[in-house]
Amino acid sequence: MKKLVIFGVGLIGGSVALALKKAGHATYIVGVGRRLDSLQLAKNLGVIDAVETDVRAACEDADVILIAAPVAQTAGILKSIQPHLNHTTVVTDAGSTKGDVLGAAEEILGSQIHQFVGGHPIAGAEKSGVTAATTDLFMGKNVVLTPTANTSHDALDKVKNLWLACGANVSSMPADTHDSIFASVSHLPHLLAFALVDDIAARPNAEQLFSFAASGFRDFTRIAGSHPEMWRDISLANKTALLKEITAFEQELAQLKQLLNNEDGEGLQALFERASKARNQWAKTKLQ
Repeated sequence: MKKLVIFGVGLIGGSVALALKKAGHATYIVGVGRRLDSLQLAKNLGVIDAVETDVRAACEDADVILIAAPVAQTAGILKSIQPHLNHTTVVTDAGSTKGDVLGAAEEILGSQIHQFVGGHPIAGAEKSGVTAATTDLFMGKNVVLTPTANTSHDALDKVKNLWLACGANVSSMPADTHDSIFASVSHLPHLLAFALVDDIAARPNAEQLFSFAASGFRDFTRIAGSHPEMWRDISLANKTALLKEITAFEQELAQLKQLLNNEDGEGLQALFERASKARNQWAKTKLQ
């Protein structure tokens, strides 16, 4: 890969660029984005090699185009690059939802859909922007690709090798399977964290409540410090799967409320023990 174009040189896009540079890949990295000052900062920091505001010039001779902007911007970016794609350029993304992105790619790229590979790096931080980018953000982390029957083997290999060069573990699954899984283990937890902090912040004694909040509150709500625009887009993009998860969690809360109302200590302990065992087993597996 001689030339990589990144739309959105923030935490994810910037970390990809830094990881490739650390790995010694002689890749010329061009940044494209909405804010020229942010792109210039990325260049000054040595994250990218060039800033480009002209989409046609950016796409010229590009081996891979990575869309690392919020998912709501993906369709617009695809429309802007489609007229300038040659037959060898591979297009991929780093969005947290895949069904909507794939649908947009199929509609916009048309006969060039074989050049598109959906992707999702399972890595991030509550901070955003290029100053939060690191060389090792993806080291040992999972990246899910969502190829279809139309995806070319060459395109899939290029995207897989990009993430492997960043130190990631790469796997593949259908887009709808991806969206169902991450609605449960990523998107719902973020919504719950946002909702809890929003609820407490709106109370008359919010200042007092926050002054006594300690490590448990800090750990549970850490992800509520995440990028609001990004999570707005993710929530709307994965609306169907997320609504199912919210309904399932409402049922779990209703069960918990009933156990409390009934002062059912045995039932509460049984629920807590199930959850504790499952969580500890998951943590043990993640450390292996």
